[in-house]
Amino acid sequence: MSYTTITTSIENNIFIISINRPDKLNALNAAVFNDLDKAVDEIYENNQIKSALITGTGPKAFVAGADITEFAGLNKDEAMALAKRGQDVFFKIENSKKPIIAAVNGFALGGGCELAMACHFRLCSDNAKFGQPEVNLGLIPGYGGTQRLTQLIGKGKSMELQMTAGLIDATEALKLGLVNYVTTPETLLDKSKEILQLINSKAPIAISKIIECINVAIVSDSAYTNGKSGYDKEIECFGDCFVTEDMKEGTAAFLEKRKAVFTGK
Repeated sequence: MSYTTITTSIENNIFIISINRPDKLNALNAAVFNDLDKAVDEIYENNQIKSALITGTGPKAFVAGADITEFAGLNKDEAMALAKRGQDVFFKIENSKKPIIAAVNGFALGGGCELAMACHFRLCSDNAKFGQPEVNLGLIPGYGGTQRLTQLIGKGKSMELQMTAGLIDATEALKLGLVNYVTTPETLLDKSKEILQLINSKAPIAISKIIECINVAIVSDSAYTNGKSGYDKEIECFGDCFVTEDMKEGTAAFLEKRKAVFTGK
């Protein structure tokens, strides 16, 4: 598949997506959203891909925000359509059955922070900066930032950061639970791949069910959960796993004291 604003490669069943607009600090525009949408489709459909990571090209930025030049002249309906387009792509990332993580190298601001938060978890380099500074433009986050930042770091700190347009560095991001690991810029991708290779060695169906259950745990709107609680979803997914070949292989390997070989069936 060809792309104009991102580069992709597959290494050891890991799909690596790099936002590739370094002259614009990898800012999100319509073309980037179109490419991300297609890239996530590739994650969904390509059996060679077991997991993915998203990062930014260049040393300065993961994604420094939305491309503000596209905001000029939009009316309310057009602005709402723009926000919905971003949310739809980010929901596809969040709901992927295959793990997608963010490797944040530098600025992750506005839409960049929202993109990172849509991933299943995040690593960052020690020069990373996170924030939702949209209030400086007379705006609010539109791609899910008001919701995901609150889910990840709590109401009080989310309120403060979004109302003050404050930025947080890598150390504070780790302390708040926004990221799982802080690395050097040089080791960020290697650490990200190391974690994904470990995840790739586990049972793929079980991994997908973990994603499904945890996503229900952080969503309170019954429209997104079909009226089921997270506990109901866990029971259902536990049962789904029980009838897989991977479950038979995993339990047999445990009893035989050998390493399991999972096939995703």
